[in-house]
Amino acid sequence: MTTFQVPQRMNFSAVSPKVFKAVLALDAVAREGLDPVLLELVQIRASQVNRCAYCIDYHVSDARRAGESEERIHQLAAWEESSLFTGKERAALALTEAVTVLPEGVSDAVYEEAARHFEVKELAQLIALIFTTNAWNRMNVTTRKTPGTE
Repeated sequence: MTTFQVPQRMNFSAVSPKVFKAVLALDAVAREGLDPVLLELVQIRASQVNRCAYCIDYHVSDARRAGESEERIHQLAAWEESSLFTGKERAALALTEAVTVLPEGVSDAVYEEAARHFEVKELAQLIALIFTTNAWNRMNVTTRKTPGTE
């Protein structure tokens, strides 16, 4: 099989270490109190929507380490049609997609369903995780960060 290597445009962390460290700090705070498996599902799904190959690769590996099954990882791209996700996970994934594709907005129905499954503090953490994941996706897609690199 022949593969195509997409050339990386920039090593963002080397060029702008202060910004990179600030996003790392935000990422660490956003993760606090969230279930590790749910956290990875959200990050994979946002990364799929944003087409961030680096982040998909990174978070699939982390999801496996957190105990996520291959079957659920594979069905995540079609989570709405899958019976493998809980109501809480489905609410988190719907919110992830709404926040990630923001020009469509976050409907009251999507927000209220998430609020039904998450306590207010946990919901705030989930929202922070989603927008932080989107920041990473945008950084890595723009600079063409290569999967498997540091």
